[in-house]
Amino acid sequence: MSDQPLDTAQPVTDWEGFDFDTRQVHAGEYPDLNTGLRVPPIAMSAGYVFDDFDDQVDRFAGRSTDPIYSRQGNPTNSVAEERLASLEGGSAAVAVSSGQAAISAALFTLAQEGDHIVSTASIYGGTRILFGRSFKRFGIDVDYVWDAADDAEWDRVIRPNTKAIYTETIPNPRNDVTDLRLIAAVAARYHLPLVVDNTIGTPALIRPFAHGANIVVHSTTKFLTGHGAAVGGALVDGGNFDWEAAERAGRAYPLITNAPRPGLGSMLDRFGTGAYARTTREAVVNDIGPSLSPFNGFLLHQGMETLSLRMERHVESSLRIAAWLEEQPEVESVDYSGLPSNALHDIALRDYSGRTGSIFGVTVRGGVEGARAFVNGVRVFSRMTGIGDTRSMVIHPLTSTHATFTDEINDRLGITPGLLRLSIGLESADDLIRDLRAGLDRVGALASPAISLAR
Repeated sequence: MSDQPLDTAQPVTDWEGFDFDTRQVHAGEYPDLNTGLRVPPIAMSAGYVFDDFDDQVDRFAGRSTDPIYSRQGNPTNSVAEERLASLEGGSAAVAVSSGQAAISAALFTLAQEGDHIVSTASIYGGTRILFGRSFKRFGIDVDYVWDAADDAEWDRVIRPNTKAIYTETIPNPRNDVTDLRLIAAVAARYHLPLVVDNTIGTPALIRPFAHGANIVVHSTTKFLTGHGAAVGGALVDGGNFDWEAAERAGRAYPLITNAPRPGLGSMLDRFGTGAYARTTREAVVNDIGPSLSPFNGFLLHQGMETLSLRMERHVESSLRIAAWLEEQPEVESVDYSGLPSNALHDIALRDYSGRTGSIFGVTVRGGVEGARAFVNGVRVFSRMTGIGDTRSMVIHPLTSTHATFTDEINDRLGITPGLLRLSIGLESADDLIRDLRAGLDRVGALASPAISLAR
């Protein structure tokens, strides 16, 4: 044997090719050269010192990726951004202050006053409000497709000035999973980027880029962070949309394909597959200012370390609870596509391996009064808005998230008087079932003796 000591192996810094569970712990890390901190620290600084005059020029020209100001980028948030991009399989990510900010930034990069967006009809109520109020005020119209399998409906709503198609992997509150492949085919046919909200799915359950999506958005407040302590959002660039082909087809995206000033190439020329993310960071997030606090960015990349473990528990409990609820006499229906009885179960099996998250709807007997009795009868479930927490939550959509919509829209969306949205947390499934039973007993007490005695 040689007397020479072996060189010390250097830690991994490039996590490409490692498994998902490894990358969710390590991707985006950087070594601390000052004290050897194992966890990337919180960089609480508004700005950053330039090395010299030329370094300042290079940073502002985009020739350096070093930060300029925390409104557009921060080292702590960069850890979360690189980790999320790795988990989703994208080229780059941009962290922002909330899920609504992520949706707004993602679409403002693509559309401006006078442009148009098409969305599937079943999406989060807050996003519908955003589209119908703020986007409308900014001069961007949004139309909805109710039957995504109907090509004629897409043909009717897509216009020459349409700039994006928007959808969700697992819509809230009814868990009516989306056939991404079908919608991606429509988007490709019309040379439109497909923007997908994967908040409820998360990359632990489904990765939209593998199904034809081009841009993914998240409310990181939910499952990615996981504990409900920090509001945040993010968008991920798939690096897979052909911006030049879209321009040749008559769909212009000037922020991405036009040079911002003489002597400087376009974002596409300079950043290639990361051009969309870089454009969003510089031309939208930097301008409007929905920056993410470094403290919240720290909580986000800490939360992602356990994402797959938490999602496994969320889904396991949800499948069990949804199946149990389906058998209860006080329940009219359960909207959970992971159940074999659900009309969308085939898509759930094909694209989600039957694992369709932990946000779903349950309709109890008695309409609003039945819903009131149920909500007032639970003690473990928190009565609050929000989803994707370690804690289980319940809310009545018709009088909260969907209260501003017309009866006609709510009827078409299936938002009925007795519908409740459940977010299944990480508590014991047995304890949650006992709590749900207590709520259903209150519902049964309102009903006729024949119903209340049927067990």
